[in-house]
Amino acid sequence: MSEIKIIPLGGVRENGKNMYVVEVDEDIFVLDAGLKYPENELLGIDVVIPDFTYLEENADRVAGVFLTHGHADAIGALPYLLAQVEVPVFGSELTIELAKLNVSNYTETAKFDDFHVVNEDTEIDFGKTTINFFRTTHTIPESLGIQVKTEDGSVVYTGDFKFDQGAIPMYATDFARLAEIGAQGVVALLSDSSNAENPIQVASEREIGEEVYETIRYWEGRIIVASVASNLARIQQVIDAAHASERKIVMTGQDLERIVRTAMRLGKITLPDENIFITMKEMKNYSDEQILVLETGRMGEPIKSLQRMATGKHRNISIREGDLVYIVTTPSIAMETAVAKTEDIVYRAGGVVKLINTNLRVSGHANSNDLKLMLNLLKPKFLIPIQGEYRQLAAHCDLAHEIGMEYSDMYISKKGDVLEFKDGTFSPSGSVPADNIMIDGIGVGDIGNIVLRDRKILSEDGILVAVVTISRREKKIVSSPQVTSRGFVYVKTSRDILKESGNIVEEVVSAHLQSDDFEWSKLKQDIRDQLSRYLFEQTKRRPVILPVIMESSQKNFNKK
Repeated sequence: MSEIKIIPLGGVRENGKNMYVVEVDEDIFVLDAGLKYPENELLGIDVVIPDFTYLEENADRVAGVFLTHGHADAIGALPYLLAQVEVPVFGSELTIELAKLNVSNYTETAKFDDFHVVNEDTEIDFGKTTINFFRTTHTIPESLGIQVKTEDGSVVYTGDFKFDQGAIPMYATDFARLAEIGAQGVVALLSDSSNAENPIQVASEREIGEEVYETIRYWEGRIIVASVASNLARIQQVIDAAHASERKIVMTGQDLERIVRTAMRLGKITLPDENIFITMKEMKNYSDEQILVLETGRMGEPIKSLQRMATGKHRNISIREGDLVYIVTTPSIAMETAVAKTEDIVYRAGGVVKLINTNLRVSGHANSNDLKLMLNLLKPKFLIPIQGEYRQLAAHCDLAHEIGMEYSDMYISKKGDVLEFKDGTFSPSGSVPADNIMIDGIGVGDIGNIVLRDRKILSEDGILVAVVTISRREKKIVSSPQVTSRGFVYVKTSRDILKESGNIVEEVVSAHLQSDDFEWSKLKQDIRDQLSRYLFEQTKRRPVILPVIMESSQKNFNKK
């Protein structure tokens, strides 16, 4: 019998950041390496990635990274992982090309080239373990599920998926292969849960394509379409609808060249007319009825761009009377407020907003019926729901119970939990480090809770800076304290507060200078404590207090 362990390093009790470790004996198989975009409370943070500590400590055992699809929640953390653990990367042709773009744009991994293209027919032999793949349906071509085949049965990872009976071959699920894997025996299923609470049938891509066409065809003015760049199914539908409506497309967005152009080069996006795209400069040669602006980017970026267009801050396009703003990506719960705000701004600018999910239930993830079908096809002994908040993971477990599985055969894991397979069952077996690692600019993991707390305080109550110069040798204050603030109080109307703050600083510093056990850290902390107490009494606010203590070093020089 093999020793099997399953460790989610991300993607459980959260949306995004998919990364799952499957250990079989001495080999470690990493399934996806994704990131997630931060919620509003993570001020200034660009993205969040999993903690790679466990993989770094066991780098010699990592057999490879196996990718399911080319979205950021599956490949976004890959450059940061490869900078720490240099191992082979496996994925479909499009997934690998998109992964290469990510990896090459990160300085520390720019020269990495250990990529391997696989498909649904690929089998990779690792001795007692083999890795196989199967086709799934998602909003990007060549999505694959992963089968880790062991002596005790298979561990199956679905990746992001849904079932669409009318999907074209590039997006179609291989149902026969799923049934075959189920017949071979599945010991554990790691299955997408992000749409588990939804009992309503998700619209097929054919229905969505017709809706996109009808919307674009009958609008008489200019159309601005907002989409996530990696949603290639939607990009293709927009291109087809624009061509059928005799419109030219102007493309904008930071990720457009990297993602969409790559898909075009590989034939994953087809152009009905090679001249369908025009440049910004060429827009003036066409009437509004002949123009469609395609604004793309990563999650949230198209919405922010629409806001800039509506307020006249976009460098190329301004929304005006008669424009249709068509949002063809279903916003996440975290983005719903931003979308509602954007609608209001667009209407004030004279435009009209339509969301694709107004008439259709649109999602790239399996609803409750799809999840039950996946369970019936694979017939797993144990279920580990992944990719979703706790309530979604729990809803997935309820669905499994409906079709006959026992709750005792399901595990809602936390990040870092180790599930070990022994004596025919899984049981908790400790945990490994699995903190959120935050990326801010070029900094990786150097932003922690203390910094985020300070940023939150700065955003709410501002900062107060107290500067004073002292002479420890003479035990006196050389220059009286100067107190300034930003984002705390309006200086002209709060002079008394700032003056009294200066007096408090002077008293605290004088007392410490006369003390026999003078310490810089104690002095600064005492200033913070005294000022914080006073300022809260006066304003009910707690600004960040920054004491700046300078020491005078006066010297006498002989004049020659």
